[in-house]
Amino acid sequence: MDPLKIAIIGDYNFTFNAHQATNLSLDHASNFLDLDINYYWIKIDDAAKEKPSYFLQFDAFWIAPGPFQNAFFLNGIFKRLVELDKPVLATGESFKILMEFLISYNNLNKGGEKLISENLSSGPYFEQIEITPYSRIFGKLYENFTTTELTAARYSLYPKLLNDLSGDWIDIEAKNQFDDPEIFSLKGHPFFIACAFYPQVSSTRDIPHPIIYTFLKSAAPAILFEND
Repeated sequence: MDPLKIAIIGDYNFTFNAHQATNLSLDHASNFLDLDINYYWIKIDDAAKEKPSYFLQFDAFWIAPGPFQNAFFLNGIFKRLVELDKPVLATGESFKILMEFLISYNNLNKGGEKLISENLSSGPYFEQIEITPYSRIFGKLYENFTTTELTAARYSLYPKLLNDLSGDWIDIEAKNQFDDPEIFSLKGHPFFIACAFYPQVSSTRDIPHPIIYTFLKSAAPAILFEND
């Protein structure tokens, strides 16, 4: 079997802990699953210029945390990824951008109101949040993993927006102690997950983060895990 090809879409900066942690967490998960993978950082503006056929060469996509040189380009990238039947994981600040894309894509803000807060996490350090899984799948993922996560991106959403999106477009998979969503998935997609927190920062070689190894597992041929 050829190595899995994972596209990490973001503006990589080796001085950002979350970017280094993204690479390391993929190593942790691939070792845990005994998978051979290659991952490639692709700048957002470069990815935005590519034709849809360019994305077909990859097995899965990770939208990395910011900061972003031009976050606007992510909207076109999200449009292409939503239409692909391939795993997508978004973490950190990309959570808000994906939410805003879905609002626009589904014409859910005709009045132009402010529906999502600015980043409520402040300061130069990660802060701890406590998440409560809502779905059976995510409850199972967290059975043997801490529900204390680390983040530098936290957002509050207008309640009506959640109701509108949850009806046809997304499932809320987990909330934090402030009753704000921390994980959501797209309805009708096999694996399209957004986390406001940074699961890669909590991942270790001994205990890979379950969201990340599930992301990789969903990109691999099912035959590899037929005995799970």
